[in-house]
Amino acid sequence: MLIDLAIKNIAIIDTLQVTFQPGLNILTGETGAGKSIIIDAVNLILGGRASTELIRSGEDEAQVEALFSLAEAPQVAAELAESGIETEGELIVKRIVSRAGRNRVYLNGSLATTAQLAAVAPRLINIYGQHESQTLLRLGNHQELLDGFGRLAPLLSSYTGLYTRYQLIVTELRSREKDGQASARRLDLLTFQSQEIAAVAPLAGEEEELEQERELLAHAERLLQGTNGAFARLYGDDGALLARLGEIRRNLTDCAGVDPRLLPLDASLAEAALLLEDTALALRDYATRVEADPLRLQSVDDRLNSIRTLKRKYGATVEEILTLKVKIDEEREELLHGGENREELEGRRDELAVELRRQGEELTARRREAAVRLSAAMTGQLHDLAMKNALFLPDLTPLDEPGPTGLDRVEFLFAPNPGEPPRPLARIASGGELSRLMLALKQLHPESDVPTLIFDEVDTGIGGAVSALVGEKLRKVAGGQQVLCITHLPQVAVYAEHHFRVRKKVEGGRSSTTVVPLDDAARIEELARMLGGITITETTRNHAREMIENVTSKGRAA
Repeated sequence: MLIDLAIKNIAIIDTLQVTFQPGLNILTGETGAGKSIIIDAVNLILGGRASTELIRSGEDEAQVEALFSLAEAPQVAAELAESGIETEGELIVKRIVSRAGRNRVYLNGSLATTAQLAAVAPRLINIYGQHESQTLLRLGNHQELLDGFGRLAPLLSSYTGLYTRYQLIVTELRSREKDGQASARRLDLLTFQSQEIAAVAPLAGEEEELEQERELLAHAERLLQGTNGAFARLYGDDGALLARLGEIRRNLTDCAGVDPRLLPLDASLAEAALLLEDTALALRDYATRVEADPLRLQSVDDRLNSIRTLKRKYGATVEEILTLKVKIDEEREELLHGGENREELEGRRDELAVELRRQGEELTARRREAAVRLSAAMTGQLHDLAMKNALFLPDLTPLDEPGPTGLDRVEFLFAPNPGEPPRPLARIASGGELSRLMLALKQLHPESDVPTLIFDEVDTGIGGAVSALVGEKLRKVAGGQQVLCITHLPQVAVYAEHHFRVRKKVEGGRSSTTVVPLDDAARIEELARMLGGITITETTRNHAREMIENVTSKGRAA
């Protein structure tokens, strides 16, 4: 859900910040106030093309920032986390457009690409009514919409899983057929690599132990001299430290006989003497174990060089090398025995092809049934939306080969006027028609993975009772998803759960746009303005109140 939208230096917008709510958010305002600019800003958030023409005159860059709640889009949050972008339930999308061409995208503060943005944002928000970022203009979405209406997800999931398994076997068989020589070369390489690693047979942790042993062997003479010398000065030589400490203790003991307060100091010296004696004996024992062994040193060096050679070729650590060898041996086994199950694979492929065709034909039959029902239902919906003679027809075209989503391609055909043959909707529908078509589809099948929908130009070419029906349908869609709607009709605006006025003001010789949330009193004034134009009378205010009361009472009755 879209929580906050902040726009800076886009067209006549200087600085604008607006907080949206769940349910139906309506934006109204006079022509030229800047409503379409807000749509342009959201298109930037959707990954749309960034033009320097959008930048406000006299400014170097424009910026749009949107805060989304991901509570309704957990899959998006999971995918962002996999990409290293932590969300904690919210996503901030920031887009900066610069006259110097340094356009930037940020996702939760992390620099991202426009492609990454375009992969995420359209799953959070969709715009219906403009020719950018529209679901109905993307042919692949037609099949998804038809399947959603027909509730064919379980059947489609079964088919796609079968298709994936079928394609894996087909790909494997083709690979074996085309790459026989390459497989032989690959087998030779894998055999050499496996044998080379096996010849060394490195052990986990071995390199560290060898490095430590080599250090001791390389400095054996130095260690021997140092430890023997330390022992001699502590214990072995004439006048060694422990002998002198004994004399000091005897003198101190004699003094303690005179003054008992010296007894603790004598005890401290006794403890120090014991520690020094233990240390001296430990140094002597260590020296007896130090041995200069040039042959062992050479053997250790040779072993280390062998391991380092493997690391240069197969991995940064011994653990990586051992893991790689397991994979190498597994691949060798597959190549060695791959030909043995070719007939088994071909038999499995043929079985899957039969089942794939059966499920595909069932999916096609169910789609054709759903297409008939959707066409009839859409006809009724479009009649309510002032498109009484419009024809909406889901068309299924058979594919030459089974595809990942079935045996046919789905495309919506549309004829807005009587006497015209249905044609591809994406090529002939206007922005307003697309908005109303999508509104009708959402009314028939409100479930959607996209939490926020924006309807622009949805009321183009309609008025009166029909516009009230549009408002009612928008309100119903907003029961399951957040809806933002830009409208110039009071019959639509009166259904708002949250009403905003887009207003243009002139200060210091420059125009700027603001968006103001309306309370009850301000809302009556705005509806009265939409009803009565420049001059607002008490009559138009009363009319506005009556409209609000009618919608409120209708909501209570529902």
